[in-house]
Amino acid sequence: MLNQELDQLIASLRSLIDLPENEVIKATNLFQTYHLKPGEFFVRAGDVPKTIGFVISGILRLYYVNCEGIEYTKSFCAENSFVAAYSALLLEQPSRLFIQALEDTKLLVADYSAYRSLGENSVCWQTVNCKIAEILFIKKEKRESALLLDDAKTRYLSFKAEYPDLETRLKQHQIASYLGITPVTLSRIRSQLKSH
Repeated sequence: MLNQELDQLIASLRSLIDLPENEVIKATNLFQTYHLKPGEFFVRAGDVPKTIGFVISGILRLYYVNCEGIEYTKSFCAENSFVAAYSALLLEQPSRLFIQALEDTKLLVADYSAYRSLGENSVCWQTVNCKIAEILFIKKEKRESALLLDDAKTRYLSFKAEYPDLETRLKQHQIASYLGITPVTLSRIRSQLKSH
């Protein structure tokens, strides 16, 4: 079974760059299968993260909790995406982010320092990491501009475009939290769109 999961990871990496077979072998030795049940955490706020994950199946929610206990959803990670508390990982600091499974979730997980060492001796891994960083930067910038510039309906339509398969797999309050609106407002927007 692990071979099938590693094939999924390799296909995703090869969609970014033509990865030679010898480099593929190096990567596959780093990753182990990891399972999370719904509600279990990949990272908790306050932990210093040490690992990077690749989602084979399931959904993870990345969110913050403020001092009043209010949750703010940063993003969702579903199949074929990398997941980590990146800034905490890079800075070797406690995470301010929670990463929690919303479904039965299967990941391939690698120790980040071991993964990073691949790039120290290989231009192709530096390119892979650069491509992943570019994807994350674009996603982050789009998210920030949407929250600052777009109305709630536009943000909802953007969510549906970015995560086409997730709406039926998420609870209404989780989507509303991601959009920065209340569940009541989300219901209203959905009703308006259905009536048009």
